Amino acid sequence: MKLSPDILVVGGGNAALCAAITAAELGASVLMLESAPQSYRGGNSRHTRNFRCMHAGPLGTLTDAYDENEYFDDLIRVTGGQTDESLARMTIGRSEACYSWMEEHGVRFQPSLSGTLSLSRTNAFFLGGGKALVNAYYRKAEDLGVTVAYNAEVTHLEQNGGRIERVEATIDNEPHSIMPRATIVASGGFQADIDWLADAWGPAARNFLIRGTPYNRGVVLRDLLSQGIASVGDPTQCHAVAIDGRAPQFDGGIVTRLDCVPFSIVVNKHGERFYDEGEDVWPKRYAIWGRLVAAEPDQVAYAIIDAKSLPLFMPSVFPPESADTIEGLGQQLGLPGDSLRRTVDRFNAACRPGDFRPTELDYLSTEGITPPKTNWARPIAEPPFYGYQLRPGVTFTYLGLKVDERAQVQVAEGPIENLWAAGEIMAGSILGQGYLAGFGMTIGTVFGRLAGEEAARHVQ
Repeated sequence: MKLSPDILVVGGGNAALCAAITAAELGASVLMLESAPQSYRGGNSRHTRNFRCMHAGPLGTLTDAYDENEYFDDLIRVTGGQTDESLARMTIGRSEACYSWMEEHGVRFQPSLSGTLSLSRTNAFFLGGGKALVNAYYRKAEDLGVTVAYNAEVTHLEQNGGRIERVEATIDNEPHSIMPRATIVASGGFQADIDWLADAWGPAARNFLIRGTPYNRGVVLRDLLSQGIASVGDPTQCHAVAIDGRAPQFDGGIVTRLDCVPFSIVVNKHGERFYDEGEDVWPKRYAIWGRLVAAEPDQVAYAIIDAKSLPLFMPSVFPPESADTIEGLGQQLGLPGDSLRRTVDRFNAACRPGDFRPTELDYLSTEGITPPKTNWARPIAEPPFYGYQLRPGVTFTYLGLKVDERAQVQVAEGPIENLWAAGEIMAGSILGQGYLAGFGMTIGTVFGRLAGEEAARHVQ
C-alpha cells in the first residue's frame, strides 16, 4: 500500500467512491480508507434506493420533466429555507448529468416503486438498491487502480499553515502515517456515537435507533472541528425517520422504515394523536416523523390502521401486531385500550365522505378535531386492526464541514489548500433541516465528483 498517494479519500460510501473514481480517471493515484470491514463497506449508501434527479424531459426511467425551480421549491419547503441557495442550485443543476455518469460506471436503474413511493418523475431507482450501486463502484475503482484498505480508521489529520500535511490512521489495528498531496473526507456524520447524540439532544437520544451504519462515529469530523475548521449545521438536526421499534440499535437500514403513516392515525403511549398524518405526500414528509416521535414521551409512538389500508404501503421487515378489536390491539401494543378507543372514535366521527386517492393529495380531510388529518382521512373501522410501534431512526446528522462551490473545506481565513469534503460530512451546508427523498445521494454524487476533479487538478 502506497502511503504517499496523490489523493487520500477518507470514507467508503457513495461520495467517497465517486471522488476516488473521478480522481483516478484524471490520472491521480488514489488510496481510499474505509473504516468498516469489507462485508460492511459502503456506509449508509448500502441502504439507499434512489437519487433525486433534475431533468428537462424523460430521462432513462424518469418520466416527464422536473426542472431546477420545481426541485429547488421542493427543497425550500422541506428545509424551511435553511439552505445555502448557491450550493443547493449547483447541486440540483449538476444532478441531471449524474444519471448518465452513473450508468457509465456500472449503475443500473429500474422503474419507480409504486404506492407511497411513486416517484417516477423525480427519483431514479437503483436496480438492486444501494448495495448494487456500491459494488459496481468498487469494481470500477479496482479497474482504475484505486487502492482500498478496510478496517482503516483515520484518527487525525494534521493541519499546518493552511494545508493538511499528514494523516494518521489505524489499519487492521496497525498505526500508519500517510502523506497525501491532497485529501478528500467523505466519512459521514456522527450519528453512531450515541454519547455525542446525547450531548446534543439530551438523554432522549439514548432511545434513538441508528438505521444507518455503525461505523459513522464522527471521528474525522470531531478532529477537524477541534482544529478550527469552519462548521455548518445544527448538531440536533438530522435525517431521522420513524422506523419499526423492533429494529436493531444499528444498521437496520431502509427495510425498517414504516410507510403506513399517511393511511394511519399515530398516537403516543397515552393513546393520543399529536400531529397531522396526512399533511403532504409521503416523500416530502416521511423525514419529519423521526423528530416528531422523538418529542413524544419515551420517544415512542404507534401507527394504527385497519384491514383496508394494509395493502397500500410497502411493509416493514417485521409484521404488524393485529387484533379484531381496537381495545385488543391496544393490549397487544401495551397501550391503554379505553384511551385508544376514544381516540379512534373521535377520529372516525371527524372523517367525511370523499374520493380517496392513495398516491396523491386527495384533500379527504377531517373536520372538528385537533390535530386535523388533511389528506387520506378514512375511518379506522374494518377489522382486523393493525399497529406498529415507531421509534426515531437516525440516518445521518447535519453538523458538518463548511465547503465552497469547489467542495473545498474552509477555515475563517479561507480554504484549506489541499482538503475537500463530500457527502454527509458536508451536507449540512444544504440541508439545514428536514429532508427530501433521494437528496442525500444527489449531494454525495455531485460533491464526490466535484471533490475528485478539484483534488486531481490540484495535484497535477
